[in-house]
This record gives sequence, structure tokens and C-alpha cells, in this order.
Amino acid sequence: MSDQQTAGSTDSSAADWSISPDAYRAFCSFLQERCGIVLGTGKEYLIRSRLVPLLSRYDAVSLDQLLDKVIRGDNLSLERTVIDAMTTNETFWFRDVYPYEILGSRILPELVRERRRIRIWSAACSSGQEPYSIAMVIQEQAERLPDLKSAAVDIVASDISDSMLEMAQKGVYDSLSMSRGLDPERRRRFFQVHDETAGSCQISESIRSMVSFKRLNLLGNLAVLGSFDIIFCRNVLIYFSREEKLRIIINFARMLRPGGYLFLGSSEFMSGIEEYFEMIRMNPGIIFKRLG
Repeated sequence: MSDQQTAGSTDSSAADWSISPDAYRAFCSFLQERCGIVLGTGKEYLIRSRLVPLLSRYDAVSLDQLLDKVIRGDNLSLERTVIDAMTTNETFWFRDVYPYEILGSRILPELVRERRRIRIWSAACSSGQEPYSIAMVIQEQAERLPDLKSAAVDIVASDISDSMLEMAQKGVYDSLSMSRGLDPERRRRFFQVHDETAGSCQISESIRSMVSFKRLNLLGNLAVLGSFDIIFCRNVLIYFSREEKLRIIINFARMLRPGGYLFLGSSEFMSGIEEYFEMIRMNPGIIFKRLG
């Protein structure tokens, strides 16, 4: 009988929530190897907050036992569930504002003059707010740019978390999510009520149809996605080691067409990428343009 089949037989409220130093070190190594996340020291609290709810589901009497089950690799379902829990990050609409303003006012008008098909990748898209925000900007700008209205625009969104991808594909958001970054006009134009009692809304079919979602590990084979004109990978690389960050950014460079653009988080610039990108200082923000 599998671990999952015996779920429910252990009461997590009575389980041991402490994490031994050996178990913590082993799990940190496992997590970095599987998905690149570097926990560092003193993050036991994060493991407890994310994984304690899984104790009863996987019949573990302590966090040490649960971590040992994960590291042994006997249960693929457990491994994916734990990675899913540890990689779920909070996000919101039009985060930091300026990337979307630059996309609409500068990059889209430039690209649409040069090509009839534009491909955009939202890497580590979480619950979908970033790619859907991009899609909203494109629809808004298409009203001002006739060439954009007739162009083919593909938005690919990826994440390692199955639960986040499932949520993103449905495009249903609760009242708290709807209150974070959406102005009343966009809310009126691009959403409809999904459950009035719960206060949830669903993004319009016209926006959802612009985005395709894929499960992808940023440390895996990225080339399967093809080439892009724009890549968004914001507030994600902070969780990776320097070596892994550099590897990922170099892979982005290989996937971007010459003259394509990369958006990183405000604190994610790093040295060693100058041969691939021109750094362009905006007001506010920084963007990176693929050389060549």
C-alpha cells in the first residue's frame, strides 16, 4: 500500500514539527538539486509552514520522517506535492507597474514594426497574474496599434507547480487576489463574476485564450519552448544560487531572438551577462536587450 493510500491515518496536530539539523541539510540539498531553490540557514520555519499540512496526508508522524520519505524518492506523488508546496509564491496583477508600461509604450510598437508574429514567455508564472496582465496590455495596445491588432501574439506561461498551473488555467481569483493591482476599469473590462457569494471573478475568455500553460523546471531543458521576442522572469531568480542564476539567464539569451527583451526583478541584475545583453536604464526600472 502506498503512502498516499494510507493518508488520513495520522493526526498532524499530534505530530513532531521539529526538524533536525541533518534532516534540514539533506532537504536543502534535495530542494536545490530538484528545482534550484536555495533555502540557506534558518529557514526551518518556512518548511514547517508549507509542509506540516502534508503530514497526515502522507502518514508521517514527524517532519523528519516526511522529509526522509521525500529524499528517498519512493513516492513520486509526494515529491511533486512537496516541490509544489515549497515553490508556491505570492504574486499580484501588474507587479511593479513599470514593466507593463514599457511593454505597451516601447517594446510592442517596436516589435510589431519588425515582425508579424510575437512570442512572449512568462517564466515561473505562479497563479497566472503575470501572463494575464501581459495579455491585457496587448489587448489595450491593439486598439492603438493597427499592426498589433493584425499580428499573431503567442504568450507561453510556465511554472513548476501543478496546483498553480491548474489555478492559472481556470483563471478564477478570490476577492483578495482581485484587490491586488487591478484598477476598476480593467476589472470591469476583463473579468466577470464567477461566484457572487464568494466574491470570486474569472478572467475573460478572450484573455485566457491568449495564454498557453506548461509545466517546466527552469533548471531543465528550456529549449523545448522554442524562441521568443520577450521573456519575463521576475522575482524568481532570487531563490537560486549565483551559478544557477547565470546558467538560466544564459539559456534565456539563447532562446531570445536578437533584439529581444528580458525582464528581471528589480534586485536580480547580475554581472557576467554583458556579452549577451545590453542593459537599458528606464525611468523607472531596467530592461535587458539581447545583443546580436
